[in-house]
Amino acid sequence: MDFPKLRGVEAFPVTVSEHKMIALRDPMSFSNDVIAVPQHLYLALTLLDGRHSLTDIQAEYMRRFGELLYKDILEDLVNKLDAGLFLDNENFHQKRRQIEDDFRKAKARQAALAGKSYSASSPELAGQINGFFTHADGPGLPDPEKKGNTLKGIIAPHIDFIRGGPCFAWGYKEVVEQSDADVFVIFGTAHAPTRLPFAVTHKDFETPFGTLPCNREFVKDIQQRAECDFLEDEFAHRAEHSIEFQTVLLSYLFKNWKRISIVPVLCGSFHEMVGSHARPRDDTRVKGFIDAIRATAASRNGKICYVAGADLAHVGPRFGDRNPISENFLRLLHADDLRMLAHLERADADGFFGNIDSDGDRRKICGLPPIYTMLSVMNAATGKLLKYQQWPDPQGTVTFASMAFY
Repeated sequence: MDFPKLRGVEAFPVTVSEHKMIALRDPMSFSNDVIAVPQHLYLALTLLDGRHSLTDIQAEYMRRFGELLYKDILEDLVNKLDAGLFLDNENFHQKRRQIEDDFRKAKARQAALAGKSYSASSPELAGQINGFFTHADGPGLPDPEKKGNTLKGIIAPHIDFIRGGPCFAWGYKEVVEQSDADVFVIFGTAHAPTRLPFAVTHKDFETPFGTLPCNREFVKDIQQRAECDFLEDEFAHRAEHSIEFQTVLLSYLFKNWKRISIVPVLCGSFHEMVGSHARPRDDTRVKGFIDAIRATAASRNGKICYVAGADLAHVGPRFGDRNPISENFLRLLHADDLRMLAHLERADADGFFGNIDSDGDRRKICGLPPIYTMLSVMNAATGKLLKYQQWPDPQGTVTFASMAFY
């Protein structure tokens, strides 16, 4: 490895045993490792670009800091990155081809986070989910005897269950009590890069409660109506959590009394549209996809419920902001979020986007694409905020909500 090259990985500051470090993580999840690198080696990371040798990096380090960076330290760093599949080399590409091939051949998508973000044991997980509903911040257990049919869709978080469990419960209580749907079209944020604005899959989704079948006819109809091949980025579903968490809850809530199917849709970034004086639907690919889903839904006799797995603001140093989060900032953040959610209560997709666009997406609303797309697809007249929460952390605060649409 004369000229090692670092892949496109996430880097964010962490503190380990009172030492400031840079953590590296693979957004594509080819590697599950998180590698912590001492902060003084950050320059070396930036020079792992395939054009600098280790000797070049040593020379630049000496020029910048007037100190010698020993070659064995550099070699150890490169070896760790290589072992963790963080380098753009043949070792990584061989492993990537194997992972992609395995996913392509599988009929069902494995539950990527079972045993990690939530229990892989169905009895234990059932107890955890019940606890979300009965928690002090939860809505109480749903009553399946209620037979409402007015619900068009919900927004639920995609933050992990540990932090957002009770907030999830508010949306899914409404699903049980106010929806008679047998097909759930789930829009989730794609946290890994995609080539197209949307990525569908025809794979079933495994959960600890059993396998949720994909409605392949629905996906096929979308593909036939759309002008793009939205299966092109199907691999993005492999490790994405924004839809997985929704399938776990749906599988648990309906496993004993109703057969349902899902249409999983990952939504890529709309960030390039912020500040462009254009709406997302002005992109012909976005409009074509929205029209394809609307036409497919209109052609069916069954009932459909839409779900957006979407968090809201991401603020603080971990997300690229300069300053840690203060109590006063959290109060201002709350007010800003509620002003944005007021557009959703009016089921106003363009107003929602306009609110985010007005400050250049300063709060980094990662739920923008799935929420905008869902609102553009379903014919909702009004929305209701069920629960809003913040997970405060001075280094990285996330906000999220559950909403219902009728």
